[in-house]
Amino acid sequence: MAGQQRIPLWLKIAYTIMTLIIIPVYWHRLGPTNFLWFSDIALILMVPALWLENRLIASTMAVAVLLLELSWAADFFSGGQLTQVALYMFKDDTAGLIKLLSATFHLALPPVLLLMLIKYGYDKRAYPLQIIIALIVIPLTYLLSGPEQNINWVYGFGEQRTSLSPLVYLPLLTAGFILLIYTPSHFIFKRLFPPH
Repeated sequence: MAGQQRIPLWLKIAYTIMTLIIIPVYWHRLGPTNFLWFSDIALILMVPALWLENRLIASTMAVAVLLLELSWAADFFSGGQLTQVALYMFKDDTAGLIKLLSATFHLALPPVLLLMLIKYGYDKRAYPLQIIIALIVIPLTYLLSGPEQNINWVYGFGEQRTSLSPLVYLPLLTAGFILLIYTPSHFIFKRLFPPH
Protein backbone atom coordinates (compact mmCIF):
# COMPACT_ATOMS: atom_id res chain seq x y z
CA MET A 1 0.00 0.00 0.00
CA ALA A 2 2.89 2.31 -0.84
CA GLY A 3 4.04 2.41 2.78
CA GLN A 4 0.74 3.71 4.12
CA GLN A 5 -2.30 1.74 5.20
CA ARG A 6 -5.59 3.11 3.96
CA ILE A 7 -7.79 1.36 6.54
CA PRO A 8 -7.34 2.95 10.01
CA LEU A 9 -5.63 0.74 12.57
CA TRP A 10 -8.33 1.49 15.16
CA LEU A 11 -10.99 0.06 12.83
CA LYS A 12 -8.99 -3.12 12.21
CA ILE A 13 -8.51 -3.61 15.95
CA ALA A 14 -12.13 -2.79 16.87
CA TYR A 15 -13.57 -5.06 14.17
CA THR A 16 -11.22 -7.89 15.16
CA ILE A 17 -12.12 -7.57 18.85
CA MET A 18 -15.83 -7.57 17.98
CA THR A 19 -15.38 -10.74 15.93
CA LEU A 20 -13.28 -12.43 18.63
CA ILE A 21 -16.06 -11.74 21.15
CA ILE A 22 -18.84 -12.95 18.85
CA ILE A 23 -17.23 -16.24 17.76
CA PRO A 24 -17.03 -18.01 21.15
CA VAL A 25 -20.43 -16.68 22.30
CA TYR A 26 -22.16 -17.81 19.10
CA TRP A 27 -20.31 -21.14 19.17
CA HIS A 28 -21.46 -21.79 22.76
CA ARG A 29 -25.01 -20.41 22.46
CA LEU A 30 -25.92 -21.15 18.82
CA GLY A 31 -23.55 -23.97 17.85
CA PRO A 32 -20.87 -24.22 15.17
CA THR A 33 -23.36 -24.62 12.31
CA ASN A 34 -24.46 -21.01 12.90
CA PHE A 35 -21.21 -19.98 11.18
CA LEU A 36 -22.60 -21.32 7.90
CA TRP A 37 -24.80 -18.22 7.60
CA PHE A 38 -23.39 -16.13 4.76
CA SER A 39 -23.36 -13.12 7.08
CA ASP A 40 -21.27 -15.02 9.66
CA ILE A 41 -18.86 -16.13 6.95
CA ALA A 42 -18.54 -12.48 5.92
CA LEU A 43 -18.09 -11.38 9.54
CA ILE A 44 -15.11 -13.72 9.93
CA LEU A 45 -13.51 -13.26 6.51
CA MET A 46 -13.59 -9.49 6.83
CA VAL A 47 -10.94 -9.77 9.57
CA PRO A 48 -8.21 -10.91 7.15
CA ALA A 49 -9.69 -8.65 4.45
CA LEU A 50 -9.17 -5.63 6.71
CA TRP A 51 -5.70 -6.55 7.97
CA LEU A 52 -4.43 -7.54 4.52
CA GLU A 53 -6.45 -4.76 2.87
CA ASN A 54 -7.52 -7.43 0.40
CA ARG A 55 -9.87 -6.21 -2.32
CA LEU A 56 -10.89 -9.69 -3.53
CA ILE A 57 -12.00 -10.97 -0.11
CA ALA A 58 -13.86 -7.76 0.67
CA SER A 59 -15.52 -7.67 -2.76
CA THR A 60 -16.58 -11.31 -2.47
CA MET A 61 -18.15 -10.74 0.92
CA ALA A 62 -19.85 -7.59 -0.39
CA VAL A 63 -21.39 -9.57 -3.27
CA ALA A 64 -22.49 -12.23 -0.79
CA VAL A 65 -24.11 -10.08 1.88
CA LEU A 66 -24.10 -6.31 1.45
CA LEU A 67 -27.63 -6.13 -0.03
CA LEU A 68 -28.83 -8.68 2.53
CA GLU A 69 -27.22 -6.77 5.40
CA LEU A 70 -28.80 -3.52 4.26
CA SER A 71 -32.13 -5.37 4.16
CA TRP A 72 -31.46 -6.70 7.68
CA ALA A 73 -30.74 -3.17 8.93
CA ALA A 74 -33.90 -1.77 7.32
CA ASP A 75 -35.92 -4.60 8.83
CA PHE A 76 -34.31 -4.08 12.22
CA PHE A 77 -35.21 -0.39 12.23
CA SER A 78 -38.77 -1.28 11.20
CA GLY A 79 -39.11 -3.56 14.23
CA GLY A 80 -38.89 -6.70 12.11
CA GLN A 81 -41.96 -5.79 10.07
CA LEU A 82 -40.41 -4.99 6.69
CA THR A 83 -38.89 -8.30 5.53
CA GLN A 84 -38.94 -10.17 8.86
CA VAL A 85 -35.27 -11.22 8.52
CA ALA A 86 -34.54 -9.37 11.77
CA LEU A 87 -37.79 -10.41 13.47
CA TYR A 88 -35.89 -12.71 15.86
CA MET A 89 -34.40 -9.59 17.43
CA PHE A 90 -37.84 -8.72 18.79
CA LYS A 91 -38.77 -12.13 20.17
CA ASP A 92 -38.57 -12.91 23.86
CA ASP A 93 -36.95 -16.30 23.26
CA THR A 94 -33.80 -14.70 21.78
CA ALA A 95 -31.24 -14.09 24.54
CA GLY A 96 -30.30 -10.48 25.26
CA LEU A 97 -26.57 -11.10 24.66
CA ILE A 98 -27.30 -12.66 21.27
CA LYS A 99 -29.50 -9.68 20.38
CA LEU A 100 -26.74 -7.24 21.36
CA LEU A 101 -24.01 -9.06 19.45
CA SER A 102 -26.25 -9.66 16.45
CA ALA A 103 -27.25 -6.01 16.23
CA THR A 104 -23.63 -4.93 16.65
CA PHE A 105 -22.27 -7.06 13.84
CA HIS A 106 -25.17 -6.74 11.41
CA LEU A 107 -25.05 -2.95 11.73
CA ALA A 108 -21.23 -2.77 11.62
CA LEU A 109 -20.71 -5.04 8.61
CA PRO A 110 -22.30 -2.86 5.88
CA PRO A 111 -20.21 0.27 6.57
CA VAL A 112 -17.04 -1.83 6.79
CA LEU A 113 -17.83 -3.50 3.46
CA LEU A 114 -18.65 -0.13 1.89
CA LEU A 115 -15.43 1.39 3.23
CA MET A 116 -13.39 -1.41 1.65
CA LEU A 117 -15.19 -0.93 -1.68
CA ILE A 118 -14.64 2.83 -1.55
CA LYS A 119 -10.96 2.55 -0.61
CA TYR A 120 -9.95 -0.26 -2.97
CA GLY A 121 -12.67 -0.58 -5.56
CA TYR A 122 -14.58 -3.68 -6.56
CA ASP A 123 -12.79 -6.79 -7.79
CA LYS A 124 -14.99 -8.38 -10.48
CA ARG A 125 -13.52 -11.83 -9.70
CA ALA A 126 -15.70 -11.70 -6.59
CA TYR A 127 -18.84 -12.58 -8.55
CA PRO A 128 -17.79 -16.03 -9.83
CA LEU A 129 -15.97 -16.72 -6.57
CA GLN A 130 -19.11 -16.06 -4.51
CA ILE A 131 -21.14 -18.29 -6.81
CA ILE A 132 -18.67 -21.11 -6.16
CA ILE A 133 -18.88 -20.44 -2.41
CA ALA A 134 -22.69 -20.58 -2.55
CA LEU A 135 -22.59 -23.84 -4.51
CA ILE A 136 -20.58 -25.32 -1.63
CA VAL A 137 -22.18 -23.60 1.37
CA ILE A 138 -25.87 -24.12 0.53
CA PRO A 139 -25.79 -27.93 0.25
CA LEU A 140 -23.37 -28.10 3.19
CA THR A 141 -25.78 -26.04 5.26
CA TYR A 142 -28.62 -28.40 4.42
CA LEU A 143 -26.54 -31.44 5.35
CA LEU A 144 -25.18 -30.06 8.64
CA SER A 145 -28.02 -27.96 10.06
CA GLY A 146 -31.66 -28.54 10.90
CA PRO A 147 -35.01 -26.94 10.11
CA GLU A 148 -35.16 -25.26 13.53
CA GLN A 149 -32.10 -23.18 12.59
CA ASN A 150 -33.03 -22.75 8.91
CA ILE A 151 -29.59 -21.33 8.16
CA ASN A 152 -29.40 -19.55 4.79
CA TRP A 153 -33.10 -20.42 4.41
CA VAL A 154 -32.30 -23.94 3.18
CA TYR A 155 -35.62 -25.16 4.61
CA GLY A 156 -37.75 -22.23 3.40
CA PHE A 157 -37.74 -18.46 3.64
CA GLY A 158 -38.12 -17.05 7.14
CA GLU A 159 -40.52 -19.10 9.21
CA GLN A 160 -42.20 -20.59 6.14
CA ARG A 161 -41.05 -24.16 5.47
CA THR A 162 -40.97 -25.38 1.90
CA SER A 163 -42.81 -28.50 0.80
CA LEU A 164 -40.47 -28.92 -2.17
CA SER A 165 -37.90 -31.70 -2.28
CA PRO A 166 -34.36 -30.52 -1.39
CA LEU A 167 -33.30 -31.66 -4.87
CA VAL A 168 -35.67 -29.03 -6.30
CA TYR A 169 -35.61 -26.36 -3.59
CA LEU A 170 -31.85 -26.06 -3.02
CA PRO A 171 -31.02 -25.40 -6.71
CA LEU A 172 -33.88 -22.86 -6.80
CA LEU A 173 -32.54 -21.21 -3.63
CA THR A 174 -29.03 -21.07 -5.07
CA ALA A 175 -30.36 -19.60 -8.32
CA GLY A 176 -32.29 -17.06 -6.24
CA PHE A 177 -29.13 -15.95 -4.44
CA ILE A 178 -27.27 -15.68 -7.75
CA LEU A 179 -30.01 -13.85 -9.67
CA LEU A 180 -31.47 -11.66 -6.93
CA ILE A 181 -28.45 -10.88 -4.75
CA TYR A 182 -25.11 -11.61 -6.40
CA THR A 183 -25.83 -10.46 -9.96
CA PRO A 184 -27.33 -7.06 -9.06
CA SER A 185 -24.59 -6.54 -6.48
CA HIS A 186 -21.91 -7.34 -9.07
CA PHE A 187 -23.24 -4.84 -11.60
CA ILE A 188 -23.88 -2.12 -9.01
CA PHE A 189 -20.43 -2.48 -7.44
CA LYS A 190 -18.68 -2.68 -10.82
CA ARG A 191 -20.28 0.63 -11.79
CA LEU A 192 -19.98 2.47 -8.46
CA PHE A 193 -16.60 1.20 -7.22
CA PRO A 194 -14.08 0.84 -10.07
CA PRO A 195 -10.76 -0.66 -8.96
CA HIS A 196 -8.06 1.87 -8.07
